[in-house]
Amino acid sequence: MALKRITLRDFVIVRELELDLSNGFSVLTGETGAGKSILIDALQLALGSRADAGTVREGAARADISAEFDTPPATPAWLEDAGFDLAHSLLLRRTVDAQGKSRSWINGSPATATQLREIGDQLLDIHGQHAWQSLTRPDTVRGLLDAYAGLWTSTLGQLWTAWRSAQKTLADAHAARDSLQQEQERLAWQIGEVGKLAPGADEWQELNAEHTRLSHAQALLDAVQTAIDALEGDESGALAGLSRAHTALHNQERIAPEYAALAEVLASSLAQAEDAAHSLHSTLRKTELDPRRLAELDERLSQWVSLARRYKRTPAELPALLATWKQELARLDAAADAGALEAAERKAEAAYRSEAQTLSKARTQAAPKLAKAITLAMQGLGMQGGQFQVALQKIEPSASGLEEVQFLVAGHAGSTPRPVGKVASGGELSRIALAIAVTTSELGSAQTLIFDEVDSGVGGAVAETVGRLMKQLGRDRQVLAVTHLPQVAACADHHLVVAKQRDGKSTVSSVSPVQGEQRVAEVARMLGGEKLSVTTLAHAKEMLGLTP
Repeated sequence: MALKRITLRDFVIVRELELDLSNGFSVLTGETGAGKSILIDALQLALGSRADAGTVREGAARADISAEFDTPPATPAWLEDAGFDLAHSLLLRRTVDAQGKSRSWINGSPATATQLREIGDQLLDIHGQHAWQSLTRPDTVRGLLDAYAGLWTSTLGQLWTAWRSAQKTLADAHAARDSLQQEQERLAWQIGEVGKLAPGADEWQELNAEHTRLSHAQALLDAVQTAIDALEGDESGALAGLSRAHTALHNQERIAPEYAALAEVLASSLAQAEDAAHSLHSTLRKTELDPRRLAELDERLSQWVSLARRYKRTPAELPALLATWKQELARLDAAADAGALEAAERKAEAAYRSEAQTLSKARTQAAPKLAKAITLAMQGLGMQGGQFQVALQKIEPSASGLEEVQFLVAGHAGSTPRPVGKVASGGELSRIALAIAVTTSELGSAQTLIFDEVDSGVGGAVAETVGRLMKQLGRDRQVLAVTHLPQVAACADHHLVVAKQRDGKSTVSSVSPVQGEQRVAEVARMLGGEKLSVTTLAHAKEMLGLTP
C-alpha cells in the first residue's frame, strides 16, 4: 500500500476529515456537487500543485492538508540528499492561509513546493477526466512512448545543448571575425608594451623600499656617525661615562652592599651600549652611497608610473593587468580558430545524431507494440474493431530527437485512423484515454493510481469492463477512482461515499466508508436516484454479488 491516510482541515467545504485508505481498488462516490473530487484536489495540493486562497474554507484562517504514505524504496536516497529525515512513513503537509500564502513540510521539515512535486512524481499517478486533452500535446505523447520503451532522453538533451552551443560559438566567431582580429591586435600590442617592462608581482613594493633607502643614504650615514660619536667620544662619550659610573659604585659595594644592584644595572646598560656601538659600526661599513643604482631605480619607477597612468591603473595593478590581457588574448585566439571550432561543432553534431538515431530505432520498435496493447484494451471498452496507431514523423533535430510522435485512432472497424484530438465523440475520447491510462499505468513507479471520472461518457457493459480493469490494476497497486458509474463502484474492494450537509449557515462535506446495506443503498442510489425501490435495491445486491 502507498497512500495510508489523508487529513484535511478547513479545505474548501471540508471542516475536518481524517481518512484511512486501504490497498486494492477503492471508489469514491456521491451525489453531484457533493465534492467527490475534493480529495483529489487536496492530494494534488499536498504534492505541490499551485495554491491559492480559494482552497481555504470560508471563514477559516487557513487550510491544512496532510498525506501519509508508505515510504517507497526509491525515496530514501532522495530524502537523504535533500536533507529530510528518514522514517517508516512519508508525511507530506501543506497549509494555505486566507491570503493565499502556503507553507510545506516533508517529514516535519520545511520544504518547497518544487520538492513536493519532485517526490510526488514517485508517489501518485493521477488520470483526470480530461486526460485525453494531454494526448494532443507532442511532449506528453512522446513521453508515453518513451516510458513504454524504457527510454531516457536526458542524455540526448545534454548532447543537443552541447551541439547548439558549439553552433553558436562558431557562428559568433564568423560574425565577429573582423572585430576579433582588431581586439586581438589591440591586446597583443598592449601585452607587448607592458611585457617589455616585465613587471614582477611584488616588484613595485621592493623598488620603492630600495629607492627610499638609497635616496636617504647620506642622512642615514650621518645619523649613524653621530650616534657613534655620542657613544665613543674620548671623555664625553656615553660609554666612558657609563664605565666610570659603574666602577665608582662597584668599588663601594663592600661598604654599602645596596650599591651592588645599581652597579649591576649600570653594567648591563654598558654592555647594551657597547652592542649598539658594534652594530652601528657594522651598518656604517655596509651603507654606501650608490648614485648609479639610484638613477636606475628612478628610471624603472618612472616606467611603472608612466604605464600605469596610460592604462588608468595604479602601478601595483600592472602585473595582474598583464596576466588578464594574456588570458583574454588566449581566449580570443581560441575563438578565432575557425578550424578548431568547426571540428568541435562536427564532433558535437555526431554525438547528438548517434544518440538520436539510437532513440529513433528504439521508438520505431516500441511504437507498434504500444499500439497493439492499446488497441486490445479498446476492444473491451465498447470499441470493437477500433484501432490505435502510434505514428512517427521525421522532424528537424531537436532536444527530443529526430521524430514527432502522434497518436492516431479509428473508433470502429473500417474507419480511417485520425489524430486523437479530431475524434468527434466525447465518449470515445474518454474511453481512448482510459485505454491508454490502463495500458500505460504499469509503466510508472508510483504505487498509487488515481482515476478522476475518466469513465465519463461510458455505461452498460463497457462500464463493467472499466470496473474489472481497475480491480485488476488494484491487485498489484493501490487504485482510487472517483466515479458516477454503479458498475464501476460495484467492482471496488472498498467504497467511500462523499456527502454534503448543511451546518448552520454553511455547507460542509464529509467522506465515510460504507459496507453492507449502506453500500447496497449507495449503489442503488447510483442506479435509480434518491428514491430507492425494491427493484433498484435488488439490482444493486446483484451487482455486488449478494443474494437479493
